[in-house]
Amino acid sequence: QVQLVESGGGLVQAGASLRLSCAASGRTFSSPAMGWFRQVPGKEREFVAAISWDGGTQYYLDSVKGRFAISRDNAKNTAYLQMNNLKPEDTAVYYCAASETAASLKTRRVDYWGQGTQVTVSS
Repeated sequence: QVQLVESGGGLVQAGASLRLSCAASGRTFSSPAMGWFRQVPGKEREFVAAISWDGGTQYYLDSVKGRFAISRDNAKNTAYLQMNNLKPEDTAVYYCAASETAASLKTRRVDYWGQGTQVTVSS
């Protein structure tokens, strides 16, 4: 089992930045890739970004490329999502996820989910 705990969400104005963190614990070696999804009420959970164990492979949702950056610190078993130039359409609950590979996350094959953290961007 892997436990994922997100933090860093909040309410910001458009154009601001936020950094989300996801701390992993447990059998993290079984699902070493980490990523982020988001969901708004009434819509499917949407892939946002993923990163491989070594950080060498990264994937992004087209609409966040150039604004969001995923990274990780393996010594701390923590992944991050730096979100810059936030827009109202980025408002959602953001979920951390873990899986075998970054490609798995991109195709929504998720082994573990976090509980989610709310991000609200006002116009």
